Amino acid sequence: MIGKRRLGAGGPEVSAIGLGCMGMSEFYGATDDAESIATIHAALDAGIDFLDTADMYGVGRNEELVGRAIGGRREEVFLATKFGNVRGADGSFGGVCGRPDYVRSACEASLKRLGVETIDLYYQHRVDPDVPIEETVGAMAGLVAEGKVRFLGLSEAAPATIRRAHATHPIAALQTEYSLWSRDVEAEVLPTVRELGIGFVAYSPLGRGFLAGQFKRPEDFPDDDFRRFHPRFTGENFQRNLDLVREIGRMADEKGCTAAQLALAWVLAQGEDIVPIPGTKRRTYLEQNIGALEIELSESDLARIDAIFPAGAAAGSRYHERGMATIDR
Repeated sequence: MIGKRRLGAGGPEVSAIGLGCMGMSEFYGATDDAESIATIHAALDAGIDFLDTADMYGVGRNEELVGRAIGGRREEVFLATKFGNVRGADGSFGGVCGRPDYVRSACEASLKRLGVETIDLYYQHRVDPDVPIEETVGAMAGLVAEGKVRFLGLSEAAPATIRRAHATHPIAALQTEYSLWSRDVEAEVLPTVRELGIGFVAYSPLGRGFLAGQFKRPEDFPDDDFRRFHPRFTGENFQRNLDLVREIGRMADEKGCTAAQLALAWVLAQGEDIVPIPGTKRRTYLEQNIGALEIELSESDLARIDAIFPAGAAAGSRYHERGMATIDR
């Protein structure tokens, strides 16, 4: 049974875990639209209603895919998408934009690709340092007033920015990377959103798949998989992180679950206000992720995991330098 969690003090209820759809269209090697749509349908059938996409994933193709998948089932879905990371038709990255006119045009384009009249949760994907957050969120609030968007969110924003945004219009959710190997949000970001009554959506709760323990060497990734060039998946960092994951794997074996399920159960145990959105493009992994909801972690279990994987234990930065420059601002 997949329970519900509330996004923030007065926000919507969504399934206790969501489904990240990014990898269905880009970044993680070969894609299979038929299997991806079957995975989305399986998620809905199981009671997962929280779907996450963005206009930049596959340069719009992911929103189109999700739109096709939810055709005829819109009432079963809490649909989240994002704007702000600008890409050209050729896939090139054009920086971040939070200008009010861009907010409106991006939303109109997403609604069309998704084939819906309303987006349930609309995130600013990255904060534009050249546009006051009040102006961007003010434009987003206008979309709420028009009925095109229900709730507003931010992604990878710094505490001070979150406060300013929330003072402009209530923010329902902050989405930021959070997993055993990305715990920096625990210092300031989580306390801030909890103080303000904002929900927390954890993306990459399985460390981009690394915490599942299935990768043994960098060569295991397809040539077109961006993880081949990710700081945590290359050089000495790969082996150092692999050693940590092996310890998690041993503990998972003792508990009769997979390493991925243990890692996801840990995120779920960090608070009822946290909703992880593990991404997958295959039904097999979806079923495994759902199984994490059945795992109960005792205080001693959590202490053991914390000893294995304390904050800051992962080797390497979360993104390359260019990506790191766009977070926590």
